Amino acid sequence: MTTADTRTSAGLVPAAALGAPTFLLLYGLLRLVDGLDGDRGPGWAWNVGHTFFLVAFVLFAVLLVGLRRLLLAAAPRQRVLTEAATALGLAGTAGFLWVILGDLFPALADAAPLPDPAMVLGPLLFQAGILTLLVQTATARLLPAWTPVLVVLGFVPIAVNLDLLPLGAALILGGLLPLQRLRDGAAG
Repeated sequence: MTTADTRTSAGLVPAAALGAPTFLLLYGLLRLVDGLDGDRGPGWAWNVGHTFFLVAFVLFAVLLVGLRRLLLAAAPRQRVLTEAATALGLAGTAGFLWVILGDLFPALADAAPLPDPAMVLGPLLFQAGILTLLVQTATARLLPAWTPVLVVLGFVPIAVNLDLLPLGAALILGGLLPLQRLRDGAAG
């Protein structure tokens, strides 16, 4: 990996680490607004919220790729684990994107529904992938050890009840904030 690749990753990672959970938080808030009338479905809050959800997962994909690049430079002996975690995370992200696009465009969902096993596995693959990369990043001393812990704690309320999505997104944002120091090229 070249120095330019590392600098590019150091720029992508902080932006995605801030943007992804922020857009997830905005989606969660708009989801609550959308449900105030007792019904969730197409309308301005639904459409804008799902667009934010889409952007969040595009940024999570950017984060996965950026963490991969950083780890290949910082921990090259863990290449197989890094590549596997990235693949899992991106597969899960693809599942989320498929569902979100189907929510935004019902004709697409009708034409190409996500298979039920993929619907269940997608979130698990995403979580396993990103958490593995975050643990590796913390092990390489690029992040504090509490970062992956706080991100896991952010996933819990989302799994319990989607109405807790803003809380979960805020915890994930707090967990990913230490990645902001990579903007200055800090590595430890």
